[in-house]
Amino acid sequence: MDTYPLEQLDLEEAKKLQFRLVEAIARRFDGSSFLQAGDYGIWAEIRRPQSTARVEAVLADFFGAEEACLVRGAGTGALRSVLMAALKPGQKLLVHDAPIYPTTLVTVNAMGLRLVPIDLNDPSALEKLEFEDIEAALVQHARQRFEDRYVLEDVIEAMKDRSPSLTVIVDDNYVAMRVPKIGVELGADVSAFSLFKLLGPEGLGCILTNSKLADRIRKDNYSGGTQVQGPEALEALRALVYAPVVFAIQSEVVQEVVTYLNSSQVPGVVRAYRANAQSCVILVELEGLRAEDVLQKSVQFGAASHPVGAESRYEVLPLFYRISGTFRQENPGLAERMIRINPMRAGADLVIDILTKSLRACQGE
Repeated sequence: MDTYPLEQLDLEEAKKLQFRLVEAIARRFDGSSFLQAGDYGIWAEIRRPQSTARVEAVLADFFGAEEACLVRGAGTGALRSVLMAALKPGQKLLVHDAPIYPTTLVTVNAMGLRLVPIDLNDPSALEKLEFEDIEAALVQHARQRFEDRYVLEDVIEAMKDRSPSLTVIVDDNYVAMRVPKIGVELGADVSAFSLFKLLGPEGLGCILTNSKLADRIRKDNYSGGTQVQGPEALEALRALVYAPVVFAIQSEVVQEVVTYLNSSQVPGVVRAYRANAQSCVILVELEGLRAEDVLQKSVQFGAASHPVGAESRYEVLPLFYRISGTFRQENPGLAERMIRINPMRAGADLVIDILTKSLRACQGE
């Protein structure tokens, strides 16, 4: 089995990204205003809190987008807002021929969108496709299948070449601040992702797009209850500053563990893989052991028992968990013999120690 992980930022690149974000903050905030808590309520002329608007301006500047919109519902809410703004019920949506992320599928079904699946791993698929009546495309940046290997920039360019008016939406969940460039930076019309997955407050999502779509999204979220208030927006931005370095360290640990498992004789391990499934994680293929048993044992040795926000600020201990839902749907047999490990804030030594002890406990040692 082969996997095709995305290129992750190394530590030096992550530091530069952090510095660039701080520079973007300094362009929009002076040294006093950034130390304020933030305001509440809807200012008539901007339809949102003033400090929320300033944070959105920072994010738009940083990612090179016309506009940024902060929304409720984290990544799921961000994608829902985008799909509702970009499409009418019953219209066609171009997607990769792979299981769609379940929470996104809820919106697709609720809107009655007609999916047009094609294999994005096949460069000729877009050349053969008739784009008539297809208004938008949704591309997931993280991998949906083990064999996914498409290059996002090439896919966006090919879509725009065939249909310049096509609205290309990129689901950048699990990828933003971890890779060199996200969807809007590669030519997409929209990037949507969760800020909760980037150490921010619960329930906040970010949309980067053009002014036309941003205006529609803000009109849909005009009421006070749907607003992201100023203190939340500032909290999310402050947390985002630390995200690149945190995830670059995590990426180093993933590689270190994979290298160790594949170069050492670890009883019970067939092979380890580096993969973006959903986050950058270690996939461990087991031999003679049930994945469920290993996961149950790992908790007593220090592994987190369940995810919170999939790389939220609450997740410090390494997460030993089942493989992702889209991977299970595509490869149901692997669920019994493969586990997913996200180091979170742990080092390689702790991850390897927990795995080794869990395997030995399952083997009766």
